[in-house]
Amino acid sequence: MSFRVVNIKSPAWLLAVAIFSLWMAGTTMAQGKPAGAGPPPNNNPNLDDRIRQLDEGRLRGAETNVSVEEQNQKRLQAAIVNMRDDYKRIQILRNDIARNLVARKPLDYKLVAEQTAEINKRSTRLNIYMQARVPDEEKPTAAELKDEEMVGALVKLCKLIDSFTENPALKNAATVDSKDIAKSKEDKASADRDLLAIIKLSASIQKKSGSLIVSQ
Repeated sequence: MSFRVVNIKSPAWLLAVAIFSLWMAGTTMAQGKPAGAGPPPNNNPNLDDRIRQLDEGRLRGAETNVSVEEQNQKRLQAAIVNMRDDYKRIQILRNDIARNLVARKPLDYKLVAEQTAEINKRSTRLNIYMQARVPDEEKPTAAELKDEEMVGALVKLCKLIDSFTENPALKNAATVDSKDIAKSKEDKASADRDLLAIIKLSASIQKKSGSLIVSQ
């Protein structure tokens, strides 16, 4: 069994997903009249109050637009921070698991349960932005693990995280050439499969570890 400690980087593609998702959610800002637009000149003094009200309304609309934009920017920044943290933390947890496997230490089921619970939480949150989808026939199953399958399941989880975090769809999206679009789609489909498998397998390992804690 061989493992390597992976380098941890923030992929541009994940950030692009966050930007796109939150931009789409924030496109319903209030619309006002263009600056300078107003009623045509009128010599009737009774319209002065109405004109002033329209001007004040435009100013309030502009302030509202600025407020909504600021809120969208805050949401975007928070999402980017969360995604960076999740992406890095999943790799750190993977490295910790791999080191213990290489050292052939007896499994600490309490630790394994905590590690896989966090991997599951963070990969599930990443999927909020990735919206991973695979055909029904390719969806990973969540079969209950046997005691003797735990080491093999952890090895598989580490390899899935390797495959996911090293996927070109996550690392090179910002520089994809138009002629490579088909390959990019294939890579994204592979990343989707890996992420969904990570979510399923980490949940299964967490559940089995929890049942084995009392036996240690």
